[in-house]
Amino acid sequence: MKIAKLFLMLIALVAFTTAQATDNGKGGKAAKTLKADTQKSTLTWNGKKVTGEHSGAVKLSDGTLTVDNNQLVGGSFAVDMTTITNTDLTDAGYNAKLIGHLKSDDFFAVEKHPKATFKITKAEPIAGAKAGENNYNITGDLTIKGITKPVTFPAAVKISGNQAEAVAKITIDRTKYDIRYGSKSFFDNIGDKAINDDFTVDLKLVASAANADKDTAKAGK
Repeated sequence: MKIAKLFLMLIALVAFTTAQATDNGKGGKAAKTLKADTQKSTLTWNGKKVTGEHSGAVKLSDGTLTVDNNQLVGGSFAVDMTTITNTDLTDAGYNAKLIGHLKSDDFFAVEKHPKATFKITKAEPIAGAKAGENNYNITGDLTIKGITKPVTFPAAVKISGNQAEAVAKITIDRTKYDIRYGSKSFFDNIGDKAINDDFTVDLKLVASAANADKDTAKAGK
């Protein structure tokens, strides 16, 4: 009888331990990783200078969002810096000249650093946020030209089952990543050739479990 009781107690202990491991301590399912859809996700940039501004796009090469109990808890994405484009210059020559300059060592040194990355370190819900408004403050490590610095920005995150979408405007101080060309913070008397230290990136990240399943299936072939 004692042996039977001991056996039952061991079974109960194993069941409890297994439940704890899969439950995450919040009474819900384990966190899940949603894979970014690089075709539906977009990144557009805008940089201003004394005499005007330029804008364009760059492509997402990879990304994930981690969701736990319908809450964003983590994620990361990588940007293919070789895909930088400009959308405001209609003259092909000037357009190509600008893109070449942005890819050069004066700016993003794309040949040496073809990827920029961002990894979420903290996702804090914003209390009382209305539908469609920014409902998270996101903090993470942004790496450009091999230099990593923390960045914080608000984002509107929508999670529905196995799908998620994050929309945000990120303001980046380029000088923190050794991009000093045309910066009044480092060069005096440059007048109307000055370029703002800050530039912005409008991000739309679309992710789903279906994309993660596709990658798993490909890996299994």
